[in-house]
Amino acid sequence: MTLMLVTRPEPDAQASLERLAALDIAAIANPLMTRQGLDANLPPPQGFAAMAISSTNALRALAERQALDPFRTLPLFAVGHRTAHEARLLGFTDVTSAEGTLESLVSTIALARLAGPIFYPAGKHLSGDLAHAMAPHGIMVVTAHVYEMVAETALPPAILDLLVSGGLDAVLFYSRRTAAIFCTLAAKLAVERRRQPAMLCLSENVAAPLLENHFNRVFLADHPSEEAMMALALAFAREQTGP
Repeated sequence: MTLMLVTRPEPDAQASLERLAALDIAAIANPLMTRQGLDANLPPPQGFAAMAISSTNALRALAERQALDPFRTLPLFAVGHRTAHEARLLGFTDVTSAEGTLESLVSTIALARLAGPIFYPAGKHLSGDLAHAMAPHGIMVVTAHVYEMVAETALPPAILDLLVSGGLDAVLFYSRRTAAIFCTLAAKLAVERRRQPAMLCLSENVAAPLLENHFNRVFLADHPSEEAMMALALAFAREQTGP
């Protein structure tokens, strides 16, 4: 049976395990980052035309601080459908979803022709700069770092054993930073290419650190979404074991 490793943080890792199990794919989780809230000064919502979210972790961090109420009346632009769904569950009613990438979020906001600045709660380590990307469109972005993803410093012995023995068939990556952390922690194992598991990645941007570190079995989802990742995982599992 195919065995896969999910590297994304909780609670998303558990959600991915459940979806893989529903596809009859055996998987284990080893989150490579843990979210920690930051005590950022939040601006008042007055004066903002909208709010932008590129990660559900920002919403969760604000919810844990019980700081969402003042912002729920703002139109919210979410990077993708999953983030938009999370926003609606947390009480936002005017939610627009982009297509899963920062570039699509920028385009979606630009097309809305907003008449004021955007509030952007985000993580400390940003994979893209929304404020810089929106500048050519004449839209000001006020960024507040409301959480930090803290990297793990070592892989557990059980995971190392699976990587060394070839017992792990594939690893799922949902962020560029997670892929970079894995490369650092598994650096000595990258030399043994015969034992490399397949790297299943949300996007080309996510895959970049793996390619730079000479992992040679890298596969990309057709679209930057959980649904596309599950389709990629299923196609890979069927290729290994047959339909």
